[in-house]
Amino acid sequence: MLSRQDNELLTRTDQDTAMGAYFRRFWQPVLLSRELAEPDGAPRRVQVMGESLLAFRDSSGRVGLVEPRCPHRGADLYFGRNGECGLRCVFHGWKFDVDGKCLETPTLPRESNFRDKVSIRAYPTREFGELVWAYMGPAAQMPELPHLEFALLPPAHRYVSKKLQECNWAQSVEGGIDTAHFSFLHMVVPQASADAERFMKGAAMGDQAVRNDRVRWVRDDPMPRFEVTQHAAGLLIGAARTADDDQLYWRITQFLVPNHSFAPAAFPGETHYGQTWVPISDTSCWIYTYSWNPDRPLTGQERAQFAAGHGVHAAVDASYVPLRNRSNEYLIDREEQRYRSYSGIQGVSEQDACIQDSQGLIHDRTREILGPTDLAIMRFRRLMLEGAKGLLDGREPPEAARPDAYTVRSGGWVAHRDKKLAEVMTERFGDPLGDANALYRDQALLRRAG
Repeated sequence: MLSRQDNELLTRTDQDTAMGAYFRRFWQPVLLSRELAEPDGAPRRVQVMGESLLAFRDSSGRVGLVEPRCPHRGADLYFGRNGECGLRCVFHGWKFDVDGKCLETPTLPRESNFRDKVSIRAYPTREFGELVWAYMGPAAQMPELPHLEFALLPPAHRYVSKKLQECNWAQSVEGGIDTAHFSFLHMVVPQASADAERFMKGAAMGDQAVRNDRVRWVRDDPMPRFEVTQHAAGLLIGAARTADDDQLYWRITQFLVPNHSFAPAAFPGETHYGQTWVPISDTSCWIYTYSWNPDRPLTGQERAQFAAGHGVHAAVDASYVPLRNRSNEYLIDREEQRYRSYSGIQGVSEQDACIQDSQGLIHDRTREILGPTDLAIMRFRRLMLEGAKGLLDGREPPEAARPDAYTVRSGGWVAHRDKKLAEVMTERFGDPLGDANALYRDQALLRRAG
C-alpha cells in the first residue's frame, strides 16, 4: 500500500504538482496526426494534464499547440480562422502562428509595433510515428523524442489509435504492466458442463484458445514468479509460469518512464503491442495504442481487426470513446460470463478498462493488500515517486536524456526453468535488456527523430 501523501503525489499531474512537473520533462503524445488531417483545417481542442489547449495545422503543415484565449479580449481561438500560416481571432482579427507569435493586430495603428510584444503560450510539437508529440516543460531541458520502435518503422509496419480511459492514468498503467491478471480477466472459462460445452461450440475463440499452449500455461498457473530489472529508460518486467517438462513460459513487459508500456505476448515473427497513457485530468486519460511488426508490413486484414477493436485497440466512436464504457457497464453479458469468458465483456481492451475504472476515478492505494505477484506494481510506484521527488530536489530525470534507451522489445518465450530473466532475454532478443538499437542505428528516420 501507499501513504495518502504518496498516492496524491503519484496520481496528480496538473501544472503545480510534482508528478506534473516530472511528466512535463518528457515529450507527450497529444493527438493522432490524422486528427489534423489537412493544412488550414479546423483547430481541435486538446486537454493535457489539466491544461486546456488548442491544436491546429498551418498552411505549411506545421502543428501548433497553443493556449486557446486571444490576449486582446479573451475570445476563444477555437472559433478562429485557420489560414495563411496562422490562426486569426474572429473577434477583432488578431492573428497568431504555431509558435504563439502575434502576426497581425488590425485594430491597432499600422505603424505600431505592439504586436511584437504580444504572444500566446505555445508548446513545441513534433510528428513521429503518426502521433503529434508536445513538450510542455522548461525549454532549457527539452530532450529528444524517445526512440520507440513502433515510430522508427515505416508506416506500413504499424497501426496507431487512441481511446478514452475514464480513470486516473496511474491505475491504468498498473493494469497494463500487471501480467498476473491474464490468468483470470482475459481467460476463457473451461468447458465444465454440458451447458457450457453447447454454449462454446462454434465460438470464435473457445476451442482454439483451449488448445493453445500459451493460454493453457497462463490458465493453469495463476501465480507467476516475477523478476524486475531497472534500466536506463524504465523497468524490464519478467513473469514466469510453469510450462511443460522442465520449462517456464516467460511473459516479458517493458515499462518506460513516464507512461509507456510494451505488452508481453509476442513470439518471434508476431506483432507487438504497446500503449502510452497521457493524463487529460486526474480522473481521465487518453491511451495511445500501437501495434507494429518489425519483420513485415501489416496486412489489410490485421488493420481491419485493429480498427474494429483487437488487442490493445478498442472499438470507439468518432470521438474515440470506447463503445463499451462506464456509462453502459461495458455491455457485460452475464450468460457469456457464465459459460464462455471470465468477464462477460468483449475485447481485451474493454476488459482492462472495466476493471481499472472499477477501482474508482482515483484508486485509493492506502487500503490495498499486496502480494508476490504485485512486485512490478510496487517497483513502478517506487520508480515514479523517486523520479518526481528527485525533480523536487533539483535532479533532472536521467531517462529523458537517453532517447536511445527506449528502443527495446518485449515479448514471450519458453526457456529452461533454471534460466534467469537476463538469460531468457539474451536467448530471445540477443540482449539482456531487449535493446534493439542495432537494427535502427543507421536509419535516417532515427537520426531525424529529435
